[in-house]
Amino acid sequence: MEELKNSIRDIIDFPKKGIVFKDITTLLEDGRHFHRAIDLLAHRYLGQHIDKIVGVEARGFILGAALAYKLGTGISLVRKPGKLPYKTIKKTYDLEYGTDTLEIHADAFKPGERVIIADDLLATGGTIAATVDLVRQLDAEIVECTFLAELDFLHGRDKLPGVEVFSLLHF
Repeated sequence: MEELKNSIRDIIDFPKKGIVFKDITTLLEDGRHFHRAIDLLAHRYLGQHIDKIVGVEARGFILGAALAYKLGTGISLVRKPGKLPYKTIKKTYDLEYGTDTLEIHADAFKPGERVIIADDLLATGGTIAATVDLVRQLDAEIVECTFLAELDFLHGRDKLPGVEVFSLLHF
């Protein structure tokens, strides 16, 4: 795990002063590291009945698509407003450096479908809490929220009561 952790680069003062951004592109650019990370995440869900992965814009699309492929499921996308072409539902939320809004197609799931929400990083939890609300509005069952990495000191999982959370790497 240390090798995977060490492959993630810190960017100081991005996207604004005082924030240390965990840049996973360095992990993704190394095929061996990317393959290992996806295998480790996917292994957790083998043998479970998973219907879909929910990929959160934008880096969650990368991890979510790779997980969906590995698990043989579909993927539904949670995007910024105006990016999805069909009828959507939306949620506005606070994040570590402002506010934002997310949308998902209103027909992304059949009621009761078992889903995993996937994103690159769990920080303060605002983005994932909004995503959880969207998925629940569509009557899907959230098996777990899964992340490549988590910034433990920000306590983001505290914003996800009643939701199982798994992070491969912890900072």
